[in-house]
Amino acid sequence: MKRTHLFVVGVCLLSSCRAEEGLNFPTYDGKDRVVSLTEKNFKQVLKKYDLLCLYYHEPVSSDKIAQKQFQLKEIVLELVAQVLEHKDIGFVMVDAKKEAKLAKRLGFHEEGSLYVLKGERTIEFDGEFAADVLVEFLLDLIEDPVEIINSKLEVQAFERIEDQIKLIGFFKTEDSEYYKAFEEAAQHFQPYIKFFATFDKGVAKKLSLKMNEVDFYEPFMDEPIAIPDKPYTEEELVEFVKDHQRPTLRRLRPEDMFETWEDDLNGIHIVAFAEKSDPDGYEFLEILKQVARDNTDNPDLSIVWIDPDDFPLLVAYWEKTFKIDLFKPQIGVVNVTDADSVWMEIPGDDDLPTAEELEEWIEDVLSGKISTEDDDNEDDDDDDDEDGEDDGDDDSDEEDDDASDDDDDDE
Repeated sequence: MKRTHLFVVGVCLLSSCRAEEGLNFPTYDGKDRVVSLTEKNFKQVLKKYDLLCLYYHEPVSSDKIAQKQFQLKEIVLELVAQVLEHKDIGFVMVDAKKEAKLAKRLGFHEEGSLYVLKGERTIEFDGEFAADVLVEFLLDLIEDPVEIINSKLEVQAFERIEDQIKLIGFFKTEDSEYYKAFEEAAQHFQPYIKFFATFDKGVAKKLSLKMNEVDFYEPFMDEPIAIPDKPYTEEELVEFVKDHQRPTLRRLRPEDMFETWEDDLNGIHIVAFAEKSDPDGYEFLEILKQVARDNTDNPDLSIVWIDPDDFPLLVAYWEKTFKIDLFKPQIGVVNVTDADSVWMEIPGDDDLPTAEELEEWIEDVLSGKISTEDDDNEDDDDDDDEDGEDDGDDDSDEEDDDASDDDDDDE
């Protein structure tokens, strides 16, 4: 009876899938599209594609677990190559041992990394090694480095991008030397930072842009920063972006999560968890934005906002590691070396901290009054106590031994 029921359900599901041909998610078809890159075939492969995606890996060991991990990454690459087969993108693997000379020539240094060659540029992928994230990353990379805004509707779409760095410039034409410099600068940061431009006077007026001016938008800030000393060279634009690349409040994104995590301040991150789709999470995020706006000129403050919805596979790990409940908003300080952490006490969803209370807590973190090292000191004290007790026991045992030796001598 149960088997018949399951069979009927299975047929219904299959029929449903067939009825919705436009929603068939891709599965690996078994065809090999990822090739091994060697000194011999390098030039040939490079000429064949506009974009070359390279996985630089350590030699595959005889360890079964390591082999399975390697196979999983290989399958991810194969699926991405299959999905993007109609695009001009090549996918290769580089063995760190067999092709050490080639890897050195390409500037590869970290095994297990994914690199993309685009023209003379080498872009390192610092995101989640997942098919959907990789596909989106590569599709962004094959687009033009600068997106042109021509209408008021496009301005509205531009203004809705609030959770990432963006730049926009106003230029006379695409042939302008200053636009060319802007375009060259954009290539240094593609696809992680968005560059926009307009040649329309009406759009420029709406955005308060002057000719050859570029505005820099920090995430979640109300007003942009006009980059000084226009018109600019490519080098000046690149230098300015690099100097302002760490925002006061930034979102952890799957496509550059490791780069963000490595960009710590004195070995720590102030981390806030808040689900934007949840009412309490949304309210907490608005409080974080206010704190960031009030402290945007503080170079020592950078808050990493994580929306748990973006990382469903990491939620259980974070809860276990940090000993917190991610069903409600949280903010804490995390040591990037050992993941040791201290979290602000938030009584409940109905009693979220005010912006002033949050600022006070952050000031205590930045001054060192709240530190992840405090727990370590307590642990050390406990260890010392235990060691002291052990020493005492050892002494008493030695005394007992001495006493028994004296008794033996008396006998």
